[in-house]
Amino acid sequence: MELWFSEYHAPDVKHSIRVRRHLYSERSAYQQIDIFETPEFGRVLALDGNVMLTERDEFIYDEMMTHVPMAVHPHIKDVLVIGAGDGGVVRELARYDRIERIDLVEMDPMVLEACRKYLPENASRLDDSRVHIRFENGLRFIRKCQDAYDLVIVDSNDPFGPSEGLFTREFYGSCCNALRSDGIMVNQQGSPFYRHDAEAMKRSHQRIASTFPICRVYQAHIPTYAAGYWLFGFASMKYHPIDDLDPEAWRALGLKTKYYTTRLHVGSFYLPAFLEDMLREVEYAGEKRGDFSGL
Repeated sequence: MELWFSEYHAPDVKHSIRVRRHLYSERSAYQQIDIFETPEFGRVLALDGNVMLTERDEFIYDEMMTHVPMAVHPHIKDVLVIGAGDGGVVRELARYDRIERIDLVEMDPMVLEACRKYLPENASRLDDSRVHIRFENGLRFIRKCQDAYDLVIVDSNDPFGPSEGLFTREFYGSCCNALRSDGIMVNQQGSPFYRHDAEAMKRSHQRIASTFPICRVYQAHIPTYAAGYWLFGFASMKYHPIDDLDPEAWRALGLKTKYYTTRLHVGSFYLPAFLEDMLREVEYAGEKRGDFSGL
């Protein structure tokens, strides 16, 4: 008898992966945590029935969350990561010698412990001496931060349930306050393809654009995420993600990547027409309400 794990991407669409073994299944105080072993995607982490990562394609997400801001801002030393209890983003950040401190704020300690045991490659740098782990609500933590970080990476779940507070105007304002005057915030923006996801993405973009003077969206293709098409947000008080990119300096670091390149970096900010139209509509609505003066 075959076992399949299915995740609904939309009411009429689901993505199914054949499962070889169900390695872990526990209910934490916050969510249902499952880890499966699959023939095609290796080990898969699911929270509340939604795929968070697979061994096969997690590198795409983690590299695009990390190397895009690191290739733009030349002086990042202090980093705050909210979410990302699997450790993949921390693993990529820890490859940079110039980073002095990585504060990881994860709400659910059971996620981190499950990943240490069953996804050790992702969790491989969680014990780096520069990494400081706090088990706390991300919104409550960042409210207390002022002028403390060069980079904030918001690696949250989708904007529903326990992570909903990480997509509010208050949260993005707190991120802005937590950053130094030249800081960068990067966040996951979901998929623009299915209607429910697209509406959530537009709300998030409008709130970020009303907070930061520089706000751009970039993209990557991740097979196991909704429609295989995923968006990220880049927001900054100073740095432009293309104009301030220094390809030679980043390549001189000699970091080997499987997805990110500085050429792809530039291309990821050039968006398809339907997505440009979505974002333009949100930006125009924000201007009419006086939320911001344009991008």
